[in-house]
Amino acid sequence: MSQSNTSLLDEVMQWSQETCRQELKSVLPKLTISSGSVLKVITDMFLPHMGLSELEDGCFSKILPKVVTMFEGMIKEILDQVGGLSSQNTELCGMYDFYLKKQNQQSHLLLSFCPNMLTSIIDALSTCVRHVCTFEEAPDLDAIRSLPTCILKVLTETFNHCKESEMVYCGRLSLVADLLQGLFKEAYSLQKALLELLDRIPLDSSASEEAVSDTVTVIHNLLDICSIISNLDIALHANTWKFLIKHSLKYQSLVEEHLHHGDISNSLCENLLVSFNNCVELAEQIKHAGLQESTQSPEYKLFQKTAKMCRFFANTLVHYIKEFKFFLTKYCNCYHRLYLHIISKFPPSLSAPTLPSALSEELSAAALVPMGALLLQLLAVRPFAEFVLQNDLRESNLPQCLLLLSVLGQIHSQPEEVLQLWHTGSQFSEEEPRLPLYQALFTSFRRCCAERRVPVLLPGVMMKGQAQVLVTLHSNICVQLCASVAALPPVFVPVLERCLLNTVLQSDTQTALLATDVWCFTARYGTAELCLHHVLLVAQLVKCCPAECYQSSQLGLLLRRMVFLMTPDHQTELVERFPPSEVGNLPVWRHVLLRALSQEARRRVEADITDLTEKCQSAFCLQNKVLFALLAVVRVQSSPEEPCVLSATGVITQLWLRMSPDQVQTHPVLQWTLQLLLSITAILVKSLDPQVIYQVCVVSQKCADQLLLAALEFLSSLGKIFFPPDSQNPILPKLSSLFAVLLADGVWLLQQHALEAFSQFAEVGQDLDRSFLKDVLLQTVNAQEDVESRLQRLKLETAVIEEHNERLELNKENASSKQTAEAVPDLEPCPKRARQEAGAEEPYSRYIQTAESALKALQALIAEGTPDIVAPPPRWLEPKLQELRTLITHISTAGAAT
Repeated sequence: MSQSNTSLLDEVMQWSQETCRQELKSVLPKLTISSGSVLKVITDMFLPHMGLSELEDGCFSKILPKVVTMFEGMIKEILDQVGGLSSQNTELCGMYDFYLKKQNQQSHLLLSFCPNMLTSIIDALSTCVRHVCTFEEAPDLDAIRSLPTCILKVLTETFNHCKESEMVYCGRLSLVADLLQGLFKEAYSLQKALLELLDRIPLDSSASEEAVSDTVTVIHNLLDICSIISNLDIALHANTWKFLIKHSLKYQSLVEEHLHHGDISNSLCENLLVSFNNCVELAEQIKHAGLQESTQSPEYKLFQKTAKMCRFFANTLVHYIKEFKFFLTKYCNCYHRLYLHIISKFPPSLSAPTLPSALSEELSAAALVPMGALLLQLLAVRPFAEFVLQNDLRESNLPQCLLLLSVLGQIHSQPEEVLQLWHTGSQFSEEEPRLPLYQALFTSFRRCCAERRVPVLLPGVMMKGQAQVLVTLHSNICVQLCASVAALPPVFVPVLERCLLNTVLQSDTQTALLATDVWCFTARYGTAELCLHHVLLVAQLVKCCPAECYQSSQLGLLLRRMVFLMTPDHQTELVERFPPSEVGNLPVWRHVLLRALSQEARRRVEADITDLTEKCQSAFCLQNKVLFALLAVVRVQSSPEEPCVLSATGVITQLWLRMSPDQVQTHPVLQWTLQLLLSITAILVKSLDPQVIYQVCVVSQKCADQLLLAALEFLSSLGKIFFPPDSQNPILPKLSSLFAVLLADGVWLLQQHALEAFSQFAEVGQDLDRSFLKDVLLQTVNAQEDVESRLQRLKLETAVIEEHNERLELNKENASSKQTAEAVPDLEPCPKRARQEAGAEEPYSRYIQTAESALKALQALIAEGTPDIVAPPPRWLEPKLQELRTLITHISTAGAAT
């Protein structure tokens, strides 16, 4: 402070209030703001004599910028002085501590004077605010425009200094803690007073550009303060945010184009996430400490305060987005991530912590419930829809699936343009790629592989008179999808049909089953003509589909279920469109459950398939197609005296007698024939001669899994019959051997079915090999997995399953999957194949196997006969056998000579 300024200040301090009023305009410009005492003299002795119109030009614009400079200089001085001491050697620091203990004046000035000066400046600024508030009329912002800017800068520096005090004062914080606490309280009071003043200031459409700019600056400065005080004081933090949002909305039309919307919304998201994560951590701590019942514990009260802040930030974010959504389109990815993160911390997510129910409900009310309101505000925002519906989003599978379900539940009440945005997907190449909502939901469900296998459970639909129960993810989604289909406008039905068809044709079986459930509801909910249209479409697809690809199986299941929904007249039309008498239509009828048909349609189908079966016994290339259709016929027969059952029994007996183990292993297509024979035989087992069962020995462990499952189905059916004593000796050892093969298989599914088949077989008291029975009884049960181990295993298996499904869809089998490809061959050999160069020995092997098979069948015919052939061998048979013997001798002689 200069000597002249000091003498003038000393003189002024002796003046009366009247003298100060008279000398105001002449003396005030001469006072230089160089210390807090000068500022205090101005605010205490001169400011009360100034009118509202004089404040800005006569005082605030001249002194307040200097006050800010002085305040920032004091903060810097503290940092420099304390930092310098902290960097000195240990001896000097020790001396410093000694002087502190002795209350050395210089040390006291260092740690006490500066905080006290900061407090005095804040007190002076509070005096300015109080003086402005004494006027009855609310001031215009232009009349005090320097005051809010100055105060907010001082508050920012003050709160930041308090926040960093532990680092600034190092180990000496305890010496100034009381001073800093007083400083913080004064700043708190100053901010409160300023916000009350700003709330009184009017601002309308006639406001000047400077006033609008100052209002925007105030809002942004408050945002900076919010980022500083977030960990200092909960009440101050919440009140600052309340005023910030209130001020933004109060003058929305004036400031919306100038606000930093991204900074405000991102800060809200960050504060919400911090509060939410703190709540989760506190809830886990309360659980581990066993304090969930103690509502008066400090931990529980802190949890409640934090949950309250979480709810505040969530509701504030929703309100802000509602008012400024069209300025926030660039930040939709942040809202999407926020939604997924919060929902991932609640059941049924596999990553959700297990919390006490009371804490979980309180946390849900604070964060999860507002997410529904958040989503409702974002439904009409195109970038949000584009981000949610993108196809390559693979993280947070279950939360993403639940998000899409929430969209599905809320979208039905939206305008048509919003429905168009979500339901149709991207239409043009220049658009951001997005899936239709139904397709995105099916895709997301498919990626929830681990969650489907745990399985996770969600609340089911509450029915009248029934309590709400937990259901699987599949059931929950299915119900909500069907409900949305019932409310779907007709214009979007074609999009739904395409999504359903695409999903049924993809490789994940359970996702295809979900689409099948929804498709069946669609057919049932719609008209009978719509159901017929869908059935004819699916039947045509089944007919054109390669026989044993996964699409054929999934389409077949859909067809089987939809036939039940048809009217009798439409079922008759289906038979006429795809007559079973034509071989090309047999793939359709192999999937249809005939008891779903009307009596007239069923009789026609059974008669056509039975006639076709008898005609095609010798047509090897058509054999499997016919057997598949025959299986559909015999599956629904109740009496062994039915004509179709008698016909099927004769055909099956003939085919069993022709089966050769060597041929089954050499020709994969015969494995499918054998599989069909086993399935049909399991149904007709009571009508077959026991000697036919002897042929089951052609099954070995080298066969494909589906063939082994068919063998187990057959073995289970043997529990319905008892072998006569004269038939047990040749048959039961073979059955023991087959059981042993199947129980020794490393696939757990086959082992389980083998044990079930054995238990059913053993119920009739068959006398199997004792050593085999001992091996079965010694089967051990694997130790039960703990939850963590199971989840880890499921995650590892999920990657394998997804890779397998993608490989199926891309149809790019590599060398390591060769065995799988061989286990699922084409159902039928082509009638004509391109000529291929064979090995030199291949023709010999083929002809000798054919001869061997024919001779074995002839031997069985002579020995046992068949139900429809009881006459003795004809007389010409012996001469023919002699001729064959001579032919074999000639062949052997020629081969030896060569």
